Formats: sequence, C-alpha cells, structure tokens
Amino acid sequence: MTGSLLTPLDPDWGDVAPGDMRARDSLSLASPWPIEAAAATDCGSLHSENEDAHSGLPGLGRVFVVADGVGGGAMAALASRHLVAQLHAALDHHRIDPERVCRAMQQADRAIARRIAELTPASGAATVALCAPLSTTCSKWLIAWVGDCRVYRLSEDTGRTVELLTRDDTYRNCNERPPSGGSLDDPARMVGNGATHAPNVQIHELRFGELLVLCSDGVHKHVDALVWARLATQATSVAQRCADLITDVRSNGSVDDATVLMLRRVPQYAANRKYAP
Repeated sequence: MTGSLLTPLDPDWGDVAPGDMRARDSLSLASPWPIEAAAATDCGSLHSENEDAHSGLPGLGRVFVVADGVGGGAMAALASRHLVAQLHAALDHHRIDPERVCRAMQQADRAIARRIAELTPASGAATVALCAPLSTTCSKWLIAWVGDCRVYRLSEDTGRTVELLTRDDTYRNCNERPPSGGSLDDPARMVGNGATHAPNVQIHELRFGELLVLCSDGVHKHVDALVWARLATQATSVAQRCADLITDVRSNGSVDDATVLMLRRVPQYAANRKYAP
C-alpha cells in the first residue's frame, strides 16, 4: 500500500512514515457525546502528498469533517487542511444550525482563496462533508456537504443497511456543462475558489448502533453494496472498520487519496467504554 494509514486518536502520534500501516482502537468520546469515532486516511499513488484532510478526533470538537483537496487546483493539500481548520474554528464553540454552517463555509471559501493568493496566482479548492450532533443524545445530526465527499448511514437492520445521505455536486447533477477537458462527473461546487454560495444542509436521525460514514471520493468510488453491508454488521471497533474499508478500496483499484471517518452512536451508559475490538 502506498502512503500511510492511520487512525489519529492520540494527540502525540507525530508523523507516520509512508508504508507504515497502523490502526488504533476506536475512541469512545467522553460526555456529552455518546458516540465512538475513528478515522483512517491513505495517500494514493496519484500524488506525492495526501491531499485529503479530516478532523483530529482527540479535539472532541463540535463538528466532524472530511475534506478532499481538488487535484486540479493549486496546493490542494493546503486547501483541504485549511478548510478543516476553518470549520472547526468557526463552529466548535457554538450552537450548530444551518445558517451558522453556511456562514462558516462562506468564510472558509474566502479565507482559503486569500491564503492561496499569498503563495500563487493559481486557484485552489476542496470538497467537504461535515456532520454535527444537534443534541447531547446524538439522535439528530446536521449533515452538510459541498462537492463529492459523501456521508452514508449504516444500520444493522435488514432493508436499510446502507443509505447514501448526500448527493454529489457534480456538473451532471447540477445540470451544468463542465469546462473544456472536464467531465460531467467532476465536482461543480468547491470551497476555496468561489465555486459555491452555500453548502447542502440536511437533518437526519441516528439510532443506537447506527453509523455515519464520511468519506472522500477515493473511498466511495470503489465500494460496493456488499462491502457496506459487511461494515454495518461486523462486530469490530469503528477503527478496525475504517482500516478494513481502506484496505477494501485499495483492493478494488482505488489509486486516489482515500479518507474515511466513522461515527457510531452508543447508549449513554456506554459512552465512556471502548467498543469491543
């Protein structure tokens, strides 16, 4: 596997050498969030640097974010990391609602553009998926996205094992013509280059035992229904499920940067205990 796989649950991990594949156990977040969370990312063979970014889970912030730097833009890694940092700075210490999230995305769009303009005359941007609990029980979540990062809900229940909660902002779905040389399936909406006015925002319920999965296109373009079903029902930690998913997408031919962040709702009494590895 090219690059590194890590589940950054500990603040003192430091750098991981390319090819050093590690996954840590899941993190049961302390009150007030009765959820378990983990993330994994792997640099693909298309870039020398991982252009994806995601929330640092030890921060126990108000929001959870996955961002994908657009490869055709300038400094894609800077755009994705700056976007994640901007959203946390704007939202972590505030009550979450659609209007505040929209403002945060718009502010991040301008801030990323300014930062890149200091370094190069070219443009750069990122796509993003964001989830935030709307109450301490984590029964309802705000989900927002721009571009083609996705959010899925996984359930052990037959008939609703996997549900795609987002709809890609591609030129095809937006009924727009791509630029010369572009594809109808390229993202038509991004953050950092003025290509979005507001994110898509929805509210969804999450039942006990269900998972929210945020991922970049290096993951979701290479996952079939059988893989999602297995992840929904396997009795392992969310960290192991993250690691398994990255392994699966590499086996299925993904060469792009691949990032996944999983959130599993657990009963309040179990919020301070680790899920069985």
